[in-house]
Amino acid sequence: MIPKVKLPASRTMITLEVRRRELLTPGFASLTLGGPAVRDLVVAGNDQAVRLFFPREGQAELRMPTVSSEAWIAQLLLQPKSVRPWVRNLTIRRVRPADEELDIEFAVHGNSPMSSWVRRASPGSPAGIFDIGTMYRRPAEVEHQLLVGDETALPAILAILDGTPPTVTTEAYVEVATPADIRPDPRIHWSSGNGHRPGDVVLDVLKNATLSTDRFYTWTAGESRLATSVRRHLVNDRGVPKRDISFFGYWRVGRSAPG
Repeated sequence: MIPKVKLPASRTMITLEVRRRELLTPGFASLTLGGPAVRDLVVAGNDQAVRLFFPREGQAELRMPTVSSEAWIAQLLLQPKSVRPWVRNLTIRRVRPADEELDIEFAVHGNSPMSSWVRRASPGSPAGIFDIGTMYRRPAEVEHQLLVGDETALPAILAILDGTPPTVTTEAYVEVATPADIRPDPRIHWSSGNGHRPGDVVLDVLKNATLSTDRFYTWTAGESRLATSVRRHLVNDRGVPKRDISFFGYWRVGRSAPG
């Protein structure tokens, strides 16, 4: 069985600041975070995830946890909301240690705490990260892979595609919220949710797709039901061994992230 997450060998709380913001599509934005502490991040893999800490609206500064262990959660929750930052899990899109920069892409919709922060972030705005680890586990001998996700998985899928050797054949399927969020990237089979339950459209596309008859590795993530449904379809309908599938529920419809 493929392990769920490969934890970093070492990690520390890293405080950075926003250097640039770029609107990628109507529903996606990218923030470049920078500072000397970027060099403290051990770059470990294509879908490297981090806890992202950012201030609540009206907070003058970012008060990061001071412990670099899972005890950070207790330390954070003991802080009053007047000083406690928001925290969310995100995937690093790319890292440039020589420039002391990293990029994180966001699906920006509605007025959630994270979307609101991304919209108001400007050069100099504080942010912090804490390494979570990696989840992409393609066995070295497997030369075909399948990537499936909703818009929350898109940054990770793009990072995986960028880091995949050209000798590996990849089929990638991604659902975004609206046609306006489809990017001109031919490496991906795009679909749009257009008001359907998140993940339902891309799941239907996958069920009707022609996949490799050779052994392939699958990485799938996004809304919880999508990830489990992709795994169930591959195992039950296509005979894919469970050991060749990594699946992750990033979020669940109707439930807000804590923080």
